[in-house]
Amino acid sequence: MSKKYLRIVAVTLLVLGLVVTGCGTQPSAPMTPSAQPAANAGDIKIGLPLPMTGSEATYGKDMENAIKMAVDEINAKGGINGKKITTIIGDDACDPQQATAAANKLVSAGVVAIVGGYCSGAVVPTLTIYNEKNIPFIVEAANSSKIAAQNPGNTYEINGTAVHQTQKAVELFKKLGATKVALVEQGDAYSSDLAKQTETAWKDAGNTVVSHDVTTKGEQDFSSLVTSLKSKNADLIFWTAYYADGALLIKQLRQGGYKGSIVVGDGSSDPKLIQMSGAAGEGTYVLSPPVAEYLPAAKQFADAYKAKYNQTPGAYAPLAYDGMNLMADALKRAGGTDGKAIIKALADTKDFTGLAGKVTFAADKTLKESNFIVLQVKGGKFVLQ
Repeated sequence: MSKKYLRIVAVTLLVLGLVVTGCGTQPSAPMTPSAQPAANAGDIKIGLPLPMTGSEATYGKDMENAIKMAVDEINAKGGINGKKITTIIGDDACDPQQATAAANKLVSAGVVAIVGGYCSGAVVPTLTIYNEKNIPFIVEAANSSKIAAQNPGNTYEINGTAVHQTQKAVELFKKLGATKVALVEQGDAYSSDLAKQTETAWKDAGNTVVSHDVTTKGEQDFSSLVTSLKSKNADLIFWTAYYADGALLIKQLRQGGYKGSIVVGDGSSDPKLIQMSGAAGEGTYVLSPPVAEYLPAAKQFADAYKAKYNQTPGAYAPLAYDGMNLMADALKRAGGTDGKAIIKALADTKDFTGLAGKVTFAADKTLKESNFIVLQVKGGKFVLQ
């Protein structure tokens, strides 16, 4: 390939603000497409909307790593119908406005399919953007019920939804003997939806919700909230948002003398929750997606991931890997890159075997069966319950 052509590719990617998977990015960092071979004209372009910057960037990078492993394996076996896969990152930063801009750029880049999606608030506003172009979207992590409710027809979810997670939460609360539960969220699509659905389900089961509080993302001082929660004698607090702020709340709850159970949703299912909360995090319960460490089928994947990236795969790595492989399977069954054909192939998926189990979609294009597990922080690590 000529140097002139490489310069043209580099300039084009800079203008689009996209990064080819594997390059990584920072908010003001220059793009470096030379870190991975440029796409050939016949390659199949797949977009990856992920948070590569912002407070949830750890998840975004972890999912990108897993997707890249799947792509490398697929391409090593000859690709899809003789064509290689090329992935293009769209950094949504878990922000609705940035997600919308990233989605439009991915469409302009000519992607034929989308896999990824971590934050529900960044996924929901992009659904119609992809659907208008008949671009199939496999959502690998985001799970607000708003996704299914607003699904225009092209989107399939392979993570358990808020409905699935709520069922698991209520089951856990009962097991822990809780009667008075306090809910804490951050007002975004994901945490608000999970909190509201849990409140309804818990009350419907004849139990009490003593408070439902909304904090601000990035909040540093939870002292007033801690005092309020203690005064209401909540025997269990359920944090439904993400790990960074969740870890700080846990520390301040324990420092403030709260003795009850603390449960966090899957948005906090990350080893950094343990690192950031320190000793205060001991005993915390975590609703989690199917983590590689606890999946017999994922051992080879986990070993390969650690060998390649020198770290343990995160909570959503198996689902990210599965999502890419499922999209590749749908592309093969569709016999090409026609969007409508791929969407139909996804709809027809039955018992696709991934690391996290078998995938068959319900009528609303979510999983037929929940895949959530419960972990607890014990001895500075997650332990399956």
